[in-house]
Amino acid sequence: MTTIAIAGAGRLATQLATAIATHSTGTATIIQVWSRSKSHATELAGRLARYSHVDAAWGTPESITTEADAYIIAVADDGIAAMAQALHRGREHALIAHTSGTTPLAAITATGHERAAVLYPLQTFSREHTTDFARLHIFIEAAREADHELLATLAATLTPRTNIHTSTSAQRRQLHIAAVFASNFVCHCCTIADSLLADAGLDFSVLQPLVEEQVAKLRTMPPAEAQTGPAARGDSHVMGTHMAMLATQPRLQQLYRMLSESIQATGRERATRH
Repeated sequence: MTTIAIAGAGRLATQLATAIATHSTGTATIIQVWSRSKSHATELAGRLARYSHVDAAWGTPESITTEADAYIIAVADDGIAAMAQALHRGREHALIAHTSGTTPLAAITATGHERAAVLYPLQTFSREHTTDFARLHIFIEAAREADHELLATLAATLTPRTNIHTSTSAQRRQLHIAAVFASNFVCHCCTIADSLLADAGLDFSVLQPLVEEQVAKLRTMPPAEAQTGPAARGDSHVMGTHMAMLATQPRLQQLYRMLSESIQATGRERATRH
Protein backbone atom coordinates (compact mmCIF):
# COMPACT_ATOMS: atom_id res chain seq x y z
CA MET A 1 0.00 0.00 0.00
CA THR A 2 1.53 3.30 -1.12
CA THR A 3 0.91 6.25 1.18
CA ILE A 4 0.52 9.58 -0.60
CA ALA A 5 0.66 13.24 0.38
CA ILE A 6 -0.87 15.76 -2.01
CA ALA A 7 0.79 19.19 -2.20
CA GLY A 8 -1.97 21.44 -3.48
CA ALA A 9 -5.72 21.80 -3.05
CA GLY A 10 -6.81 23.42 -6.30
CA ARG A 11 -8.99 22.01 -9.06
CA LEU A 12 -6.61 19.32 -10.30
CA ALA A 13 -5.52 18.33 -6.78
CA THR A 14 -9.12 18.10 -5.63
CA GLN A 15 -10.22 15.87 -8.50
CA LEU A 16 -7.10 13.67 -8.48
CA ALA A 17 -7.22 13.19 -4.70
CA THR A 18 -10.92 12.34 -4.85
CA ALA A 19 -10.34 9.83 -7.65
CA ILE A 20 -7.48 8.15 -5.78
CA ALA A 21 -9.47 8.00 -2.55
CA THR A 22 -12.47 6.57 -4.39
CA HIS A 23 -10.84 4.02 -6.69
CA SER A 24 -7.37 3.14 -5.38
CA THR A 25 -8.32 1.20 -2.23
CA GLY A 26 -5.76 -1.54 -1.71
CA THR A 27 -3.20 0.18 -3.95
CA ALA A 28 -2.74 3.62 -2.45
CA THR A 29 -4.09 5.77 0.35
CA ILE A 30 -3.87 9.51 0.85
CA ILE A 31 -2.62 10.40 4.32
CA GLN A 32 -2.34 14.18 3.97
CA VAL A 33 -3.30 17.13 1.79
CA TRP A 34 -1.50 20.46 1.95
CA SER A 35 -2.26 23.99 0.80
CA ARG A 36 -0.92 27.43 1.61
CA SER A 37 -4.54 28.20 2.56
CA LYS A 38 -5.89 26.58 5.74
CA SER A 39 -9.45 26.71 4.43
CA HIS A 40 -8.53 24.97 1.16
CA ALA A 41 -6.56 22.24 2.94
CA THR A 42 -9.28 21.53 5.48
CA GLU A 43 -11.99 21.63 2.82
CA LEU A 44 -10.23 19.00 0.71
CA ALA A 45 -9.39 16.83 3.73
CA GLY A 46 -13.05 17.00 4.74
CA ARG A 47 -14.13 15.98 1.25
CA LEU A 48 -11.89 12.92 1.45
CA ALA A 49 -12.97 12.01 4.99
CA ARG A 50 -15.85 9.91 3.67
CA TYR A 51 -13.26 7.43 2.34
CA SER A 52 -10.59 7.51 5.08
CA HIS A 53 -8.99 9.86 7.56
CA VAL A 54 -6.79 12.44 5.85
CA ASP A 55 -4.72 15.03 7.70
CA ALA A 56 -4.76 18.64 6.56
CA ALA A 57 -1.59 20.76 6.55
CA TRP A 58 -1.17 24.37 5.53
CA GLY A 59 1.21 27.29 5.48
CA THR A 60 4.80 26.58 4.48
CA PRO A 61 5.93 23.29 2.89
CA GLU A 62 7.71 22.44 6.14
CA SER A 63 4.29 21.45 7.52
CA ILE A 64 4.04 18.58 5.02
CA THR A 65 4.55 15.15 6.52
CA THR A 66 7.85 13.31 6.05
CA GLU A 67 6.15 9.92 6.42
CA ALA A 68 4.59 9.46 2.96
CA ASP A 69 5.89 7.01 0.37
CA ALA A 70 5.03 9.38 -2.47
CA TYR A 71 4.38 13.11 -2.83
CA ILE A 72 2.26 14.47 -5.67
CA ILE A 73 2.86 18.14 -6.41
CA ALA A 74 -0.31 19.70 -7.82
CA VAL A 75 0.43 23.41 -7.56
CA ALA A 76 0.79 26.14 -10.20
CA ASP A 77 3.64 25.58 -12.64
CA ASP A 78 5.71 28.47 -11.31
CA GLY A 79 5.68 26.91 -7.84
CA ILE A 80 6.71 23.35 -8.77
CA ALA A 81 10.50 23.78 -8.61
CA ALA A 82 10.38 25.48 -5.20
CA MET A 83 8.02 22.82 -3.86
CA ALA A 84 10.26 20.04 -5.18
CA GLN A 85 13.23 21.68 -3.47
CA ALA A 86 11.33 21.95 -0.19
CA LEU A 87 10.13 18.34 -0.36
CA HIS A 88 13.59 16.98 -1.12
CA ARG A 89 14.85 17.80 2.34
CA GLY A 90 14.17 14.90 4.70
CA ARG A 91 12.23 12.91 2.10
CA GLU A 92 15.06 11.38 0.09
CA HIS A 93 13.42 7.96 0.38
CA ALA A 94 10.18 9.03 -1.25
CA LEU A 95 8.89 9.41 -4.79
CA ILE A 96 8.19 13.02 -5.77
CA ALA A 97 5.96 13.58 -8.80
CA HIS A 98 4.36 16.66 -10.32
CA THR A 99 1.23 16.86 -12.48
CA SER A 100 2.14 19.59 -14.98
CA GLY A 101 1.94 19.38 -18.75
CA THR A 102 4.65 21.95 -19.44
CA THR A 103 7.09 21.63 -16.53
CA PRO A 104 9.92 19.16 -17.29
CA LEU A 105 10.97 16.27 -15.10
CA ALA A 106 14.17 18.24 -14.50
CA ALA A 107 12.28 20.57 -12.15
CA ILE A 108 12.50 17.71 -9.65
CA THR A 109 15.79 16.03 -10.64
CA ALA A 110 17.55 19.41 -10.42
CA THR A 111 17.06 19.25 -6.65
CA GLY A 112 19.20 16.11 -6.58
CA HIS A 113 16.21 13.90 -5.91
CA GLU A 114 16.63 10.54 -7.61
CA ARG A 115 13.02 9.34 -7.36
CA ALA A 116 11.45 11.93 -9.64
CA ALA A 117 8.40 11.52 -11.86
CA VAL A 118 5.49 13.16 -13.64
CA LEU A 119 1.85 12.03 -13.50
CA TYR A 120 -0.04 14.18 -16.01
CA PRO A 121 -3.79 13.61 -16.37
CA LEU A 122 -4.93 15.20 -19.63
CA GLN A 123 -8.19 16.89 -18.74
CA THR A 124 -9.77 20.20 -17.80
CA PHE A 125 -10.75 20.29 -14.13
CA SER A 126 -13.16 22.18 -11.88
CA ARG A 127 -13.95 21.87 -8.20
CA GLU A 128 -17.67 21.41 -8.68
CA HIS A 129 -17.86 18.97 -11.59
CA THR A 130 -16.66 15.46 -10.72
CA THR A 131 -14.14 14.25 -13.28
CA ASP A 132 -14.62 10.78 -14.77
CA PHE A 133 -11.02 9.56 -14.77
CA ALA A 134 -12.04 6.34 -16.53
CA ARG A 135 -12.39 8.31 -19.79
CA LEU A 136 -9.18 10.32 -19.71
CA HIS A 137 -5.56 9.62 -20.65
CA ILE A 138 -2.68 9.78 -18.17
CA PHE A 139 0.93 10.43 -19.20
CA ILE A 140 3.83 9.23 -17.07
CA GLU A 141 7.53 10.04 -16.99
CA ALA A 142 9.91 8.76 -14.34
CA ALA A 143 13.63 8.76 -13.64
CA ARG A 144 13.43 5.13 -12.45
CA GLU A 145 11.60 2.25 -14.05
CA ALA A 146 10.30 1.01 -10.70
CA ASP A 147 8.69 4.40 -10.04
CA HIS A 148 7.20 4.44 -13.53
CA GLU A 149 5.55 1.11 -12.78
CA LEU A 150 4.36 2.34 -9.37
CA LEU A 151 2.61 5.31 -10.99
CA ALA A 152 1.28 3.17 -13.82
CA THR A 153 -0.23 0.80 -11.26
CA LEU A 154 -1.82 3.76 -9.47
CA ALA A 155 -3.09 5.21 -12.76
CA ALA A 156 -4.57 1.83 -13.70
CA THR A 157 -6.93 2.09 -10.74
CA LEU A 158 -8.29 5.29 -12.28
CA THR A 159 -8.38 4.59 -16.02
CA PRO A 160 -7.88 1.57 -18.34
CA ARG A 161 -4.27 0.55 -19.03
CA THR A 162 -4.79 1.46 -22.69
CA ASN A 163 -5.22 5.08 -21.55
CA ILE A 164 -1.86 5.16 -19.74
CA HIS A 165 1.12 6.39 -21.76
CA THR A 166 4.84 6.91 -21.32
CA SER A 167 5.93 10.36 -22.49
CA THR A 168 9.01 12.54 -22.44
CA SER A 169 8.97 16.10 -21.15
CA ALA A 170 9.16 17.37 -24.76
CA GLN A 171 6.18 15.24 -25.81
CA ARG A 172 4.18 16.45 -22.82
CA ARG A 173 4.84 20.09 -23.68
CA GLN A 174 3.63 19.47 -27.24
CA LEU A 175 0.60 17.68 -25.86
CA HIS A 176 -0.19 20.60 -23.59
CA ILE A 177 -0.10 23.23 -26.32
CA ALA A 178 -2.32 20.99 -28.46
CA ALA A 179 -4.73 20.76 -25.55
CA VAL A 180 -4.81 24.56 -25.26
CA PHE A 181 -6.00 24.79 -28.86
CA ALA A 182 -8.47 21.91 -28.53
CA SER A 183 -9.96 22.91 -25.18
CA ASN A 184 -9.06 26.36 -23.85
CA PHE A 185 -9.39 28.20 -27.16
CA VAL A 186 -12.58 26.32 -28.01
CA CYS A 187 -14.07 27.33 -24.65
CA HIS A 188 -13.10 30.94 -25.33
CA CYS A 189 -14.80 30.79 -28.73
CA CYS A 190 -17.93 29.48 -26.99
CA THR A 191 -17.69 32.39 -24.54
CA ILE A 192 -17.68 34.76 -27.53
CA ALA A 193 -20.64 32.89 -29.04
CA ASP A 194 -22.52 33.21 -25.75
CA SER A 195 -21.97 36.98 -25.79
CA LEU A 196 -23.09 37.30 -29.42
CA LEU A 197 -26.24 35.33 -28.66
CA ALA A 198 -26.98 37.45 -25.61
CA ASP A 199 -26.87 40.54 -27.83
CA ALA A 200 -29.73 38.98 -29.81
CA GLY A 201 -31.67 37.93 -26.71
CA LEU A 202 -30.83 34.24 -27.19
CA ASP A 203 -29.44 31.65 -24.80
CA PHE A 204 -26.29 29.59 -25.34
CA SER A 205 -28.31 26.41 -24.91
CA VAL A 206 -29.52 26.74 -28.51
CA LEU A 207 -25.93 26.05 -29.64
CA GLN A 208 -25.37 23.01 -27.42
CA PRO A 209 -26.74 20.44 -29.92
CA LEU A 210 -24.41 21.93 -32.54
CA VAL A 211 -21.40 21.72 -30.23
CA GLU A 212 -22.29 18.17 -29.20
CA GLU A 213 -22.66 17.09 -32.84
CA GLN A 214 -19.24 18.55 -33.64
CA VAL A 215 -17.69 16.57 -30.80
CA ALA A 216 -19.52 13.41 -31.94
CA LYS A 217 -18.11 13.83 -35.45
CA LEU A 218 -14.59 14.11 -34.06
CA ARG A 219 -14.97 10.60 -32.62
CA THR A 220 -15.33 9.13 -36.11
CA MET A 221 -13.28 11.35 -38.44
CA PRO A 222 -10.14 13.50 -38.45
CA PRO A 223 -10.72 17.12 -37.35
CA ALA A 224 -9.77 18.51 -40.77
CA GLU A 225 -12.47 16.38 -42.41
CA ALA A 226 -15.05 17.47 -39.84
CA GLN A 227 -14.46 21.14 -40.65
CA THR A 228 -17.50 22.93 -42.10
CA GLY A 229 -18.68 26.53 -42.33
CA PRO A 230 -18.35 29.50 -44.68
CA ALA A 231 -14.54 29.64 -44.57
CA ALA A 232 -14.22 25.92 -45.37
CA ARG A 233 -16.52 26.21 -48.38
CA GLY A 234 -15.13 29.58 -49.50
CA ASP A 235 -18.37 31.48 -49.07
CA SER A 236 -17.03 35.04 -49.29
CA HIS A 237 -20.53 36.57 -49.25
CA VAL A 238 -21.41 35.10 -45.84
CA MET A 239 -17.97 35.92 -44.45
CA GLY A 240 -18.32 39.49 -45.67
CA THR A 241 -21.68 39.79 -43.94
CA HIS A 242 -20.20 38.48 -40.70
CA MET A 243 -17.26 40.87 -40.92
CA ALA A 244 -19.65 43.78 -41.38
CA MET A 245 -21.69 42.68 -38.38
CA LEU A 246 -18.51 42.73 -36.28
CA ALA A 247 -17.43 46.20 -37.45
CA THR A 248 -18.11 47.71 -34.02
CA GLN A 249 -16.09 44.94 -32.32
CA PRO A 250 -12.66 45.14 -33.97
CA ARG A 251 -11.09 42.56 -31.67
CA LEU A 252 -13.68 39.93 -32.63
CA GLN A 253 -13.53 41.02 -36.27
CA GLN A 254 -9.77 40.44 -36.29
CA LEU A 255 -10.18 37.06 -34.62
CA TYR A 256 -12.88 36.06 -37.13
CA ARG A 257 -10.59 37.04 -40.00
CA MET A 258 -7.57 35.21 -38.60
CA LEU A 259 -9.48 31.99 -37.90
CA SER A 260 -11.18 32.06 -41.31
CA GLU A 261 -7.85 32.61 -43.08
CA SER A 262 -6.31 29.76 -41.06
CA ILE A 263 -9.17 27.41 -42.00
CA GLN A 264 -8.75 28.29 -45.67
CA ALA A 265 -4.96 27.94 -45.58
CA THR A 266 -5.31 24.51 -43.94
CA GLY A 267 -7.75 23.50 -46.67
CA ARG A 268 -5.34 24.56 -49.39
CA GLU A 269 -2.49 22.65 -47.75
CA ARG A 270 -4.60 19.49 -47.55
CA ALA A 271 -5.64 19.86 -51.19
CA THR A 272 -1.98 20.17 -52.20
CA ARG A 273 -0.98 17.06 -50.25
CA HIS A 274 -3.79 15.04 -51.79
